[in-house]
Amino acid sequence: MPAAAIEDGFPVDSLSPSPDAPFGVYVHVPFCASRCGYCDFNTYTPGELGGRSGTGEWLTALGQELDLAASALGRAGGPPTVRTVFVGGGTPSLLGAAGLARVLDAIGARFPMAESLEATCEANPESTSPAFFEGIRAAGYTRVSLGMQSEAAHVLAVLDRAHTPGRATRAAQEARASGIEHVNLDLIYGTPGETEPDLARSLAAVVQAPVDHVSAYALTVHQGTAMGRAVAKGELAAPDDDVLAERHAMVDEALAAAGFEWYEVSNWAKSPEARCRHNLGYWQGGDWWGAGPGAHSHVNGVRWWNAKHPARHAALAASGRAPVAGFEALTDEERHTEDVMLRLRVREGVARAVLRGPELDRAAQLVAEGLLLEQTDRIALAPSSRMLADGLAVRLLSA
Repeated sequence: MPAAAIEDGFPVDSLSPSPDAPFGVYVHVPFCASRCGYCDFNTYTPGELGGRSGTGEWLTALGQELDLAASALGRAGGPPTVRTVFVGGGTPSLLGAAGLARVLDAIGARFPMAESLEATCEANPESTSPAFFEGIRAAGYTRVSLGMQSEAAHVLAVLDRAHTPGRATRAAQEARASGIEHVNLDLIYGTPGETEPDLARSLAAVVQAPVDHVSAYALTVHQGTAMGRAVAKGELAAPDDDVLAERHAMVDEALAAAGFEWYEVSNWAKSPEARCRHNLGYWQGGDWWGAGPGAHSHVNGVRWWNAKHPARHAALAASGRAPVAGFEALTDEERHTEDVMLRLRVREGVARAVLRGPELDRAAQLVAEGLLLEQTDRIALAPSSRMLADGLAVRLLSA
C-alpha cells in the first residue's frame, strides 16, 4: 500500500471497488428504545445518550460520511452504482418513515442507484404501523425484516423483547398490505427455557404469515451482556450445542414443508428473488461501504470499521475525516481464506476452481465422511452439516 495513499492512517485515496463485484451500502442506526439482554450490537438507548435521541446529529454525520464515500470511490470514473442498501441496527424503525426516507435520499443524492435497487430496512414490530410501512414503501424500500424471535411470551421475556406474541406476524401482514415486495421474519432458537412446543408454535405462526423469507439464528450468549452475566452466575442455562442442532433441523423441516428453501446457514427464501441480495454480497465477495457508528466496510480487499460512539463518529465526519477506528488490507491468503469460509455457508458452496490442490484432497475426505457434497464443479455443505459450516471450513483450509 503506497504511503502517499494514506490519509489520517486510512487509505482513502487508494480505494477502488472491484469492477466484477456488486456494490452495496450498509447504514447502521445505533439507537434502541431499550437494550435487549442478549444483544451485543453497537446500540445506545436515550438514557445512555444523556436523554437525547441523537438522530438529528446522526443524520447529519451520515450525509458527511456519504460525501466522503462518494468522493473516495468516485476517483476512477465516478461513484459505483449502488445495487443494494441495508439499513440495520439498532432499531431503524425508530427513525420513522420520514427519517428512513431521508436515509435513501442521502444515498441517492451521492451515488447512482440501480433501477433494480434492493432496499432493506430492519424494524422492531412494536415501532411499526400501517402508516409506517406505507411510508417506507413510498420512499423506495423493497424489503423489511421484522424481529420476531419467538411466539412464546416467556421466551420473549428472557430475551427482554418489548413486543407481545402475535405482534410480529400482524406487522408482517401490514407490511404486505402496504405493497412491500419482500417481508422477512427473524427467529431466535435455543433461548433458555424454550421448549420444542414453543419453537413449533413460532414456526407455525411464521409459515402462516405472508412472508417470503425467514432468518433463524441459534442464540449466542455474549460476555458483557445481561444474559451473559446471568449465565455466568448460573441464573440461566447456557444453550446446549446438541439441542441447537436439533432445533436447526426442526426449523429447516418446518420451513421446507412450507415451501421455503434454505440458501444460507441461517436463511430460507420462497424463491430466488426473495433471497436477500445485500447479504449475499457479504457471502459472495461483494464490496460495500458501511456508514454510521461502528459500521464495517469492505472494498476490494481493504476492510475497515468506524468509530463506535455516535458522538465520536459525528465529530470525525464533521471534520472531513473518515470516521474510521481501524482498517486492514487483506493479503491474498486472507482473502482466499475468507472467500472459502463465507462461500461454504451458502447453498451453492465453493467452486472447485477456487480450491487449491491440498484443499481439494481435504474436500474429498470430507465428502467421504458425508459432511460435504460433491457437485459437478462445486463443493457444498451436506444438509446435516450446516451447523458445522465454520468448523468444516477450517478443516478444508488447514493441513
